[in-house]
Amino acid sequence: MPLGIRAIVDFVFKKIFGSPENSIVLIGLLNAILKLPRPIVAVEILNPFNYQEFADAKQIILDVRAKDSLGRWFNIEMQVSTFAGLTQRIVFYACSLYVDQLGKGGNYATLCSAISVCLLNKVLFHDNPKPHHRFQLIDEPSGRRLDHAIEIHTLELPKYNLNEATIAQADKLDQWVFLLLRAHEYDAVRLRQLLPGIEFDQAIGVIETIASKTEDRQMYDQREKALRDHEWALSSARQEGRQEGRQEGRQEGRQEGEETGLKKGRQEGQEQGVVAGKIQLIQELLGDAVLTIAQLETKTPAELESTLAELQARLRNRQA
Repeated sequence: MPLGIRAIVDFVFKKIFGSPENSIVLIGLLNAILKLPRPIVAVEILNPFNYQEFADAKQIILDVRAKDSLGRWFNIEMQVSTFAGLTQRIVFYACSLYVDQLGKGGNYATLCSAISVCLLNKVLFHDNPKPHHRFQLIDEPSGRRLDHAIEIHTLELPKYNLNEATIAQADKLDQWVFLLLRAHEYDAVRLRQLLPGIEFDQAIGVIETIASKTEDRQMYDQREKALRDHEWALSSARQEGRQEGRQEGRQEGRQEGEETGLKKGRQEGQEQGVVAGKIQLIQELLGDAVLTIAQLETKTPAELESTLAELQARLRNRQA
């Protein structure tokens, strides 16, 4: 019987890669992605898996922070959707990872590399078929790179071409992507045949436990529902923004002509949809209760802008 557990769901992802007893699994994934000159051999997980955080959480929890024996800091997260401001959020988290190394009165010379990895279950860069992008601080003319600085990796999982017949001999990164995307389709025995290696064996064992343990399975079902609701909310926000744009466009069209009005209405509707998305994103970052689409649509454009400005001010104050 297939395991039926999707590894991209936050509860599963964090338990696989964020549990100290599974550090070999996190090391395997990071080494497969980063291919560093000096591979990771040991990690300390800075925000380890905690069952209670999922029992209490209303938001999607998907990041794992770790530090290796060379002092390098890592953040790895799973994003199941794309939304306005996502690239800025990725940069924000990478910068936070670098800044958080330095305590009050600390020495800048002690700062180590901060490497952020974002796994995406949606396409982010539609103009490029390449699934894995690596961003560093590099001087364009000379190619000189700032070492011990910030590095960002994005991996768009849908762009990977995975073949069951050859996955056992494939690149390690392809194998990890296969686990993330297709583990739920197989039973544990077959999955171990397709993905040989101790790190995969341990990861599959975690998935097996979730599938068979009543408490874990209930939490998985709860978090998968939260994931579906989150996706639905984002989709609804985009659709409602488009619909509102059309309606306002028709009203403007009576005065300025149908073509001009529809264009303006669509633009205004899209702008309000973007503002609403930013509000929800910053509320997630601040740990606030996120306003629903129904709540946001009751606000006027001016009220949305005012709410966004207030949240941005709070976010700046928290960073100060």
